[in-house]
Amino acid sequence: MEYKRETPPKKNPLARVKNWQEFQIVMPEDKLQDQGARCMDCGVPFCQAGTSMEGSGEIGCPVYNLIPEWNELIHQNKWREALARLHKTNNFPEFTGRVCPAPCEGSCTLAINDDPVTIKSIEYHIVEKGFREGWITPEPPKTRTGKKVAVIGSGPAGLAAAAQLNKAGHTVTVYEKDDRIGGLLTYGIPDVKLANRIVNRRVDLLKEEGVSFVVNTDVGSDYPVDQLYEDHDGVILCTGAQVHRNVPAENSELKGIHYAMDFLRKNTKSLLDSGLEDQDYISAEGKNVIVIGGGDTGVDCITTSVRHGAKSITQFDIHEKKGMDRDHDNPWPLYPMIYNQEDGHKEAAAVYGRDPRSYKLMTKSFTSNEDGQVVGLTTVEVDTVYENGQKKRVEVPGTEREWQADLVFLAIGFTGPEQELLEQMDVKRTDRSTVDAPYGSYETNVEGVFAAGDNRRGQSLVVWAIHEGREAARECDRYLMGTTNLP
Repeated sequence: MEYKRETPPKKNPLARVKNWQEFQIVMPEDKLQDQGARCMDCGVPFCQAGTSMEGSGEIGCPVYNLIPEWNELIHQNKWREALARLHKTNNFPEFTGRVCPAPCEGSCTLAINDDPVTIKSIEYHIVEKGFREGWITPEPPKTRTGKKVAVIGSGPAGLAAAAQLNKAGHTVTVYEKDDRIGGLLTYGIPDVKLANRIVNRRVDLLKEEGVSFVVNTDVGSDYPVDQLYEDHDGVILCTGAQVHRNVPAENSELKGIHYAMDFLRKNTKSLLDSGLEDQDYISAEGKNVIVIGGGDTGVDCITTSVRHGAKSITQFDIHEKKGMDRDHDNPWPLYPMIYNQEDGHKEAAAVYGRDPRSYKLMTKSFTSNEDGQVVGLTTVEVDTVYENGQKKRVEVPGTEREWQADLVFLAIGFTGPEQELLEQMDVKRTDRSTVDAPYGSYETNVEGVFAAGDNRRGQSLVVWAIHEGREAARECDRYLMGTTNLP
């Protein structure tokens, strides 16, 4: 009641788009303590509820962060104790403190009639102070069980599973098909939002704690499945969901039309390899860029294209523009589906003079020049209606429009995990092509093989991947030892 919500300041958009550095400015600690004091010690802290309401949205923190506890601790200037409570439920708060959309804040009790507590920025500052002060050090297990576990995939689910299994004393090896550890943390999120040095900082700690990492290894191809089973007592599949969803439009195979993740991956690899000097990336410089898809991956394409020096950027969202207030079917404590400007939108607005988004648009076809290069596309406005509980897009007559486009990025999500390895392992899949491993047990139909993250639940948040990696590790430990002490 005494303090208003105040978030950490950020560097001016026109200045920060000239480089790939993080741009959040550290708040003075006394101000952060004031923000922690806004937490009300409410009777039911929905912020840490950790529930996903299918068809409705998120409620609270998927890893059950003990938010009121560490808010109170930093208010009392007990930062090290706050860090201990933060690490109790979340292996990687430096990741979620940067890239999580913070469903916890939407479920904050204050958010009923006031601005919510700045939970995400407090989390970020607790863990970063922990690293600055040298409080975060390797903690290898005191004894080993003699059991060996393979974790396939080094994204947030794989890293969380590896960290927990290592704590239990198992010998853990993480296999990654790319040349760097981190999965989509490294190659799916621009370095400006989550720097690779931040990922490496935690990976180095895991190495010192005894986790082994093997890169450039495609399990099933470079490393036969039979050998995998022979070498390990348990396996956790954390391979993600990377089969792209294509846009159902005419001529979608033209040159200049790329999946968003291909664009983002090539840019980050070139940036980390050579500071973009090798030119081995898809450049948006001087081009009219259109991003199809209104989600976070689309925003990441904007963030990257602005820094390349694109001539113009437009983002198509098939949904109508959201209002400033919750709709009746989106009540508290669900994640608020309201109008919001992400950092990438603000940067594009600063550079080009307008918000880059256009709403209710469906792409009908692409046009090319004589060389097969995309030069434009045609859209039509659509209304979203529901018939017998099914969502349907209805075209609005007379709303077709032509757009100039030199570069198009498809950011409309993924259809599920890659199937080759799953087929080799005889792992059963659902009708959505995801791994059939029930939530809570994470067991597949193959003995000793578990699954966690996007390959099991479908495309989702980093924080849900961490949650599932932790839980799958617990169930794998139970399978190996007959009992488990993992949370």
